[in-house]
Amino acid sequence: MNGISEALAELGQGTALASAVEPEAVQGQGERHDGHTHEADCLNCRTHLVGSHCHACGQAAHVHRTLGAFFHDLLHGVFHFEGKIWRTLPLLAWRPGRLTREYIEGRRASYVSPIALFLFCVFLMFAVFHATEGHEEPVAQTADSQGVGDSIKRLEGEIAGVEGKKKAAAAQGQPTAQFEYQLKGQRTALDTLRDIEAEGVDRKVDPTRKVSDIPALDKAIKKFRSNPDLASYKIQTYAYKYSWALIPISVPFLWLLFPFSRRFHLYDHTVFVTYSLCFMTLLAIVGMIAGAIGVGGLVAALVLTPPLHMYRQLRGAYAVGRVGALWRTAVLLIFAAMALGVFFTLLMAQTSM
Repeated sequence: MNGISEALAELGQGTALASAVEPEAVQGQGERHDGHTHEADCLNCRTHLVGSHCHACGQAAHVHRTLGAFFHDLLHGVFHFEGKIWRTLPLLAWRPGRLTREYIEGRRASYVSPIALFLFCVFLMFAVFHATEGHEEPVAQTADSQGVGDSIKRLEGEIAGVEGKKKAAAAQGQPTAQFEYQLKGQRTALDTLRDIEAEGVDRKVDPTRKVSDIPALDKAIKKFRSNPDLASYKIQTYAYKYSWALIPISVPFLWLLFPFSRRFHLYDHTVFVTYSLCFMTLLAIVGMIAGAIGVGGLVAALVLTPPLHMYRQLRGAYAVGRVGALWRTAVLLIFAAMALGVFFTLLMAQTSM
């Protein structure tokens, strides 16, 4: 229940922030009914009102003050985004190039802006992550201050416990995929320890051993070794907090596909990158849900989706031919991996502080 509560809280927070960026999504339309003010001047900037909205600041002329209207706006913000979300998502999925090009060329009233959609998708992704992540105890460190033999016994006990949970879940008709995944990792670790024991080697983890020439990264790895749960929590928190940094990190890489072009500018690339990140985030959400319900085949199929989506977006947004879109897609996949590497390095550096 705690995971679901946290997920709902993050979803609500994401809606609020996205609505702040896309204010039309939650403002009223100025209908006159009980509970609304009926002012001659704008309550926000005191400009004399002409029409249903203030022509100076854009605020609705009649501001509601009823609890029912408040919750109506909340539901409206979550499920409708002024109806724009339902026009934006189909194009984002099937015709991303057209969506990108139309937004760049100024046809924006029908669509959610890239940054508002990105913020909402990021909040939604972390909400789903917290709702679907497993809550079992993590696999114990198998090479700590105790000997390999003691670690083997402890791991065997953990495997027996997980197998018991798996049998109980199967008896109740519940999914067992998460237990199978955990058992696979534990058995692999157990086989490794048995090999070490057979060789007569009693390995121990040395938290002071240098594993990287990058000081910040090396420090972060040491912290992860000393307290993996805390380090994992900090990485998730910083990834959530600094997810927006993926946009400025990725834009220069995309610019390299069209260097010194007079047709396309940094703004065009920024819109492209932001909508692309929105789709990849939604794809990750689908993957997490599929993994949680045990549909492993769907997760594997989703791996093939990003290249196809990049190809279609490149063709539609930049009006390039098939050959041009193909080679740019291949290069863009490499650039995407590099951008993620830079982002992960920044997260590790932040974690080490």
